[in-house]
Amino acid sequence: MAAVFLVTLYEYSPLFYISVVSLCFVVTAAVVLGWFGFDVPAILRSSDETESILPTPEKQMVQVTNPFALVMGYGTASVTDGASVRPFCLEPCILSCFWGCEVIAVQGALQSHQHGPRLSTPQHFQEAFHLRYHHSQSFHVSSDNNEEHHTQIPAEQGIPDFGLLPRAHYPLVAVLTLAEPEAQDMYNIVASVTVIHVPDDKYSLSARILFQYLLTSQGNMFELKPLFMSADSGGAPGPPDTEQSTSPNQPTEEAHRLEQSSVLEDEDWSEGTGRDCVVCQNAAVNRVLLPCRHACVCDRCMSHFQHCPICRAFVLESFALTQEPVVEW
Repeated sequence: MAAVFLVTLYEYSPLFYISVVSLCFVVTAAVVLGWFGFDVPAILRSSDETESILPTPEKQMVQVTNPFALVMGYGTASVTDGASVRPFCLEPCILSCFWGCEVIAVQGALQSHQHGPRLSTPQHFQEAFHLRYHHSQSFHVSSDNNEEHHTQIPAEQGIPDFGLLPRAHYPLVAVLTLAEPEAQDMYNIVASVTVIHVPDDKYSLSARILFQYLLTSQGNMFELKPLFMSADSGGAPGPPDTEQSTSPNQPTEEAHRLEQSSVLEDEDWSEGTGRDCVVCQNAAVNRVLLPCRHACVCDRCMSHFQHCPICRAFVLESFALTQEPVVEW
């Protein structure tokens, strides 16, 4: 039917036939030129060709040394029985645990650090929280002591839970600060604030870290975020890779990012620990994709993708785990 229609048009309008042939010639020529690397109009490219040509913006990172790290301890945790945390510090520090701290008080303290007096001691945090918490407990942590510290609310306070959702109190806020004033001049990061969920009768979700923030001596705030590696990556287990972000108003919005050097010191990416690129399976993983935070490709394969190979999210920008020269194959 279509052939009869075209033959009829040709008999009455030869210009139509000439136009069809010309259009086919232009499209064929554009495809051939594209194969040989010549630039062709974007309208004639396929979506895959466009994605492979457009470069992904490079996120400029700043490497710093983070003297603090905090992870959940082993064993069960609850509001009535308490919780265990394990701090890791490069210098002697003080671990301050605030139970039942109001959400508004925590957010106000983080914002006051950016716009007012800097928070660098346990006393500063107590004043910034305006004593709007149920119980506080402090521990001295040495640089060579990585033991767990158990903290809990005294039984005489009679606090079995923190109410139904949405809650006005964080179950536990752990603050790490440097114990020696001389050490504060050595590090740009002066405090670490970790918000922890502890289960109770009203909300039985298992204990976990909700947010982690780093406070600097310049009044900046950075939020630590994990990087996601492939599940079948080899190598010895180590501390979770983290990405840090800062925001002037809300702690979880509009982030600036920088790289935490202590993670890179613990895990030597340059020597290769089985974390191969998921695309070529040859070079080591060295690229973190944003905003999905998947670390899954090498420098060479990064130039061929506009979507994450793991989750297919669009890649807005990326940054390198190590600043090493790219090895040409």
